[in-house]
Amino acid sequence: MGCCNSSPSMEDPPQYTHQNQGGSDPQITMFSISDLNKATENFCLKNIVSENGGEISDIVYKGRLRNRGFIAVKKFMNMAWSDPIQFVEEAHRVGKLCHNSVVNLIGYCCDGNERLLVADFMPNDTLAKRLFHRKSQIMEWDMRVRVAFCIAQALDYCGGGGFTSYNNLSAYSVLFDEDGDACLSCFGLMKEFKDNQRTTGSVNSESLIFRFGTLLVNLLSGKQIPPSHAPEMIHSKSVGELIDPSLKGKFSAEEATVIFKLASQCLQYEDTESLNTKDLVSTLETLQTKTNASSYGMLEMAKHKEVSLNQLSTLGDACLKMDLTAIHKILVMAEDDKEVVELSFEEWLEEVKGIQDVRKRGDQAFLEKDFETAIDCYSQLIESRRMVYPSVYARRCLCYLFCNQPDRALKDGMVAQQLFPDWPTAFYLQSVALSKLNMITDSADTFKEATLLEAKRQHHEEES
Repeated sequence: MGCCNSSPSMEDPPQYTHQNQGGSDPQITMFSISDLNKATENFCLKNIVSENGGEISDIVYKGRLRNRGFIAVKKFMNMAWSDPIQFVEEAHRVGKLCHNSVVNLIGYCCDGNERLLVADFMPNDTLAKRLFHRKSQIMEWDMRVRVAFCIAQALDYCGGGGFTSYNNLSAYSVLFDEDGDACLSCFGLMKEFKDNQRTTGSVNSESLIFRFGTLLVNLLSGKQIPPSHAPEMIHSKSVGELIDPSLKGKFSAEEATVIFKLASQCLQYEDTESLNTKDLVSTLETLQTKTNASSYGMLEMAKHKEVSLNQLSTLGDACLKMDLTAIHKILVMAEDDKEVVELSFEEWLEEVKGIQDVRKRGDQAFLEKDFETAIDCYSQLIESRRMVYPSVYARRCLCYLFCNQPDRALKDGMVAQQLFPDWPTAFYLQSVALSKLNMITDSADTFKEATLLEAKRQHHEEES
């Protein structure tokens, strides 16, 4: 992702350039709240693509501007950025950044109490989704090494521009552009300083290095590990114990050892010789062996194929026909979401106490088509548990459809999708809910996405 020069007007923006060509600083656009309301369909729930694990303070929406295409809009909550002048100044600072591995900030909105940022939309998901949630599509080792290098380069470039901190750097902050290249989200660079402290040294850069170490642990293990647990993971295990078993031995032990040692250095709480971003770049640069291979190919991002309607699965056919009874029969038997919830034994014991009967009553009511009772039981289950199978939301979604509450059904379908991003069932149910809400175009698009996911899953099953 390179620089793009944004125009003062929404109507005739210039063409994008995806290379860091230098020259004058890019200009960013000041949008009105009405511009962004229109672009995001009034910040519709279905457009949420939150990048930081769903934290309410970091809600990001997908939008579309006429003549520009898709955008990402971050909407700040809870009266963030009380000083509008500081917000605008920081937006302009971030907007001047121009690097292939940093997402372009193309605009902002400072309208009354509203604070929003507008950036290029990255169409190929986050590192979190590709690394943690796509169990049928494992990220190969060389791509993981490339991601680490690209983000190290991005952080080093930003540090040279005076950005020595990054808010909550994580796998959710790493996005993939149209070519499959890893980019650092620009949103995390926005920092609200207190007491007019805006100098480069106002924030401890070690915290950034520590977060990068956590990112390296994620890439090594393929697991979503909280930063507070990362030191324990790296210091209590060997490389062989930490490495992602999904790689099935297809990685360079020498490279893995280098990254393991680098992560260990990053995660030292007390280190008299702290690393800096240039150290990260120089270490990871030596590991770049597939310099001519495209990221797009390494991510196995196959071009979308059209799926004939006569190739639809039983569930796809039922959803196309809006046959709720047939969908019900399928969901009664389906258990294809169990792979997404992993609990430790202690967590499992805590979770099952006192709520097993609630799930059983809900499932029995669902089986007997007592949908209001099923809704009550599933709602109680969702409110009482920290981790819930997507199938619970899918079943409650269908219950809402039977009870003529498509708006609630749509929300449950979307939550199921967030829990299991590649689950066709979640998309199929959303398409039915959208059709019930007379959102025909959106319903058709969502239905098509479901068929593509289903075809991809079938392809992987045939290969394995």
